[in-house]
Amino acid sequence: MRLFRPFIPALALLALLAAALPAAAEEVRIKPVAQTLNAQLDLASGKALKDGVVLLVHGTLAHNDMETLKTLRGVLNDRGLNTLAINLSLAIDDRHGMYDCKTPHRHRHLDALDEISAWMDWLKGQGAGPVVLFGHSRGGNQAARFAAERGNPLLTRLVLMAPATWSAEKAAQGFEKSHGRPLAPDLAVAEALVKAGKGSELLDKPGLLYCPTAKVAAASFVSYYRPDPRFDTPAILGEIKVPVLVMAGSNDTVIADLPAKMAGKADDKRIAFKMIDGADHFFLDLYAEDVADALEGFLANGG
Repeated sequence: MRLFRPFIPALALLALLAAALPAAAEEVRIKPVAQTLNAQLDLASGKALKDGVVLLVHGTLAHNDMETLKTLRGVLNDRGLNTLAINLSLAIDDRHGMYDCKTPHRHRHLDALDEISAWMDWLKGQGAGPVVLFGHSRGGNQAARFAAERGNPLLTRLVLMAPATWSAEKAAQGFEKSHGRPLAPDLAVAEALVKAGKGSELLDKPGLLYCPTAKVAAASFVSYYRPDPRFDTPAILGEIKVPVLVMAGSNDTVIADLPAKMAGKADDKRIAFKMIDGADHFFLDLYAEDVADALEGFLANGG
């Protein structure tokens, strides 16, 4: 019997690790248009898609396996919630991982709406139950835009974690800080190219979002920088017909103005607002549990 004793702790550890994994996990691929899209599907123990799913949308140039979403997927699965974490293509076929800034940018902000719609269609084809659409950061604005402008019969709830806000002044200041020059001249050039039917043409000056040396198509540049109040997520919440939960981190320096912009928006009936004390923009570590607590409470209260 002594020969087997050293293996007992190892076997126990394996059992614990197995218990921590979702009951079923797989990468799903679909090709609704030019690019193949992929997503990570994690089914909770004893659950199937017919029981419903949380569809997760990542933030700017990110991906579905970033620490924020990977941790959250596990926490939600542990609580019996299925998750489908999508990778937005950003105009790249079967994209994985962070967007490489060396790759010319041809994606547009609202491309995400078509891709969320494609995943909704896939879920319908799989016989999925109610969908909670969950967006983080820029993905929060894209998820809100989808809910406000398109909607879907499967969509029953919207959850926004640190969704993007906007003002013309904030956009101009952010561009100049990241790229070392004013936004207006570059935007004027890009808009002229788009108006002339040359939106696919790469701009002479580099820079988009977090990529200061990136080559970028005119149409892509315009899609992210044109003055549009609908980039300001709190401003469009009133158009959304399903219940909405908005979460902010008290230490978030990326979307620091979100609490102020949510003032007067929440009614705790159709729109709820939750401040996660101590969390920053990424809600890492145990803050994922706080997010899950808020989401569960939102669902339990009929939100």
